[in-house]
Amino acid sequence: MSAKLTWQPLDRAAISLMLVLSCLIALLLWQGEQVAPRVREFTWQDRQIGVDDTAFILTFTRPMDTTSVEENLVIEPPLPGRVSWAGRRMAYTLNFPPPYGTEFQLKLANAREKIGVAATESPPMQPFVGQFKSRDRAFAYIGATGENAGRLVLNNLTQRQTQVLTPAEWVVLDFRPYPQGDRIVFSAIERSALRQGRWDQHLYTVTTGIVPETTGQRHLPSIAAGEIEPVLDADGFQNLQFDLANDGSAIVVRRVNKTNPGDFGLWVVQPGRKPQRLDSEPGGDFLITPDSQAIAVAQGQGMALLSLNPDDQAEAAAGDQKLLEFLPQFSQALSFTRDGSTAAMLKFNTDFTRSLYLINNRGDQKELLRFKGSIHAAQFDPAQRWLYCLLGELVEAEGYREQPFLAAIDLQTDELFPLVLLPEQQGIQMSLAPDGLALLFDQTLAVDAADPSLAEAPRGQDGRPIADSRLWFLPLDPAILVTEDPASQLRPEALPIAGFNPRWLP
Repeated sequence: MSAKLTWQPLDRAAISLMLVLSCLIALLLWQGEQVAPRVREFTWQDRQIGVDDTAFILTFTRPMDTTSVEENLVIEPPLPGRVSWAGRRMAYTLNFPPPYGTEFQLKLANAREKIGVAATESPPMQPFVGQFKSRDRAFAYIGATGENAGRLVLNNLTQRQTQVLTPAEWVVLDFRPYPQGDRIVFSAIERSALRQGRWDQHLYTVTTGIVPETTGQRHLPSIAAGEIEPVLDADGFQNLQFDLANDGSAIVVRRVNKTNPGDFGLWVVQPGRKPQRLDSEPGGDFLITPDSQAIAVAQGQGMALLSLNPDDQAEAAAGDQKLLEFLPQFSQALSFTRDGSTAAMLKFNTDFTRSLYLINNRGDQKELLRFKGSIHAAQFDPAQRWLYCLLGELVEAEGYREQPFLAAIDLQTDELFPLVLLPEQQGIQMSLAPDGLALLFDQTLAVDAADPSLAEAPRGQDGRPIADSRLWFLPLDPAILVTEDPASQLRPEALPIAGFNPRWLP
């Protein structure tokens, strides 16, 4: 006798609900999801970007039709770039650094997804508008006259603000901005020490009041400008040339023992560590490499590349710092590209000329320029297309005279384009803006160092007192540089600033 199957009311309700849900799921799968796709994340939203920010990422809620996205993406003002995809993520890599002091808007509408149905039949995405901006266009300099003489001054062109950063009782000699522009390391001497003829320069850091808004950093506390902290004193040693690593992790200083002038060399100052001496041969001018891991220093008849890694310092043999490379034919490293792949090197030739060389990380060497005169400085533009140089051409006349001028070398053709003829003077300093769109340079009036009335006057790179100086601004247009006569179209502008040694903030 078989048992009769009976259905309880709860069973009937459950089975009915399952059938209804199955029908709804089947209908949804057959028609496709009709909710419009949207942008889930924009990595530069409400951020401040700089020359090191080379790409942003858009993440979508659905796989997108790539063509419809690329055709409808608008950036105002335009930022040329190239697109790559990885699933629902689109990366946009800039061709050139963003111009500083600019606010941008990103718009995307009418793009469509591509899943289940043709992209032309899918609903358009929800319109998206993103906002971001570039860093302020700002630079620092040393004042030349009046109340600002010898003091470090910050000029923010974007905000139209000027801020004196150091006290009146100090004379600033040199400085380097930190990579985020929030601090500056500088060397200074007390005016009272100058009056007594003592050259006791100390190293300090000072805040600029600028708060970087970089990717991964939100709601950073504001810091007032002018907050000073000591870095390195002059007890027992005289501090001379210094350089700051690109990542701000180390400062390298050349120091001389006050009681034994034959005892001189390079020291490394790192946060949280005591100053440490580099056990290497005494050298000349030096420059920290862009990766902040090594230092290029003139030694003997060439250029030595020494490690700055603390582990290498500890493991170095007694007497010799770890030598990474030695280039016997070069006399000075002038600059590196931002990625460290190429360097501009100076060579002194036996025929009393000087040569400017390009050296890459594969060991290739190319002579760009052989010159009768001086090659004072060279800086790569961020796109690595141009090398801007400060040159001094030898004038065939009685005695030794040089005619300084600014020039640009096209690294694609190796052609040199003179830009600005400068007054005959010594110690000119130039600085290329981080976006590559302007040059700053100074025009100083140095006087006799023996004049006792100038004991407290600001000093140039050569140690001579400076009676007056003016800053000049040269706008750079890449489209003009490739013309036949860029010098006739690029006009330097005199700034209403009495100062010298200008440096752009990164």
